[in-house]
Amino acid sequence: MLNSIGRSAASAHTNALPNAIPNAMVSTLPFNPGSSSDASPTGAAQPASSLSMDSATAFAAIALAAVSWDGVLTMAGSRALRHSLDYRKPYQHYGQKAMVSLMDSLLAELRQVGPQHLMVEAAEQLNPRQRATAYAVAAEIMRSDGPLQDDERNILTNLAVTLDLHEADTAPVLAAMDLLHADVLEG
Repeated sequence: MLNSIGRSAASAHTNALPNAIPNAMVSTLPFNPGSSSDASPTGAAQPASSLSMDSATAFAAIALAAVSWDGVLTMAGSRALRHSLDYRKPYQHYGQKAMVSLMDSLLAELRQVGPQHLMVEAAEQLNPRQRATAYAVAAEIMRSDGPLQDDERNILTNLAVTLDLHEADTAPVLAAMDLLHADVLEG
């Protein structure tokens, strides 16, 4: 379903951010990085970006990449993404068309370059405070469907490096996520 989401599919829903990411969606995101002459620090070719990012777009890009890092957008993940943006400025002031347009462009970019490259590209547009908040949002989103898996921990470690955050900054965030997402019925 998400791999075919576009303006018409996203526009079929009825609230601003909920329109952009349907609530009951579990879908696979096919990543199809194109070839480019750009090279990563490791020498591997990087896909060419077609998206111009300001800080608001970059913040949303990190949240989207975090929720779909493994190529799957779950219902819990889409709810977490919606919640992470719904109440924040400037997104709370975006109309339906603006949110749908933002999500459409980010989904297209995500499919083109993949989640890791999207995170790197977005991190370059954020100031230090925005980077710390983006990391916390990414951690919370990744916890939305249960305890962090090893791959999710690796993604967060890589994101911390990309965002130039130190363990002293990230460890308290992860500890807070453990408390926030603890099962209250466990002994």
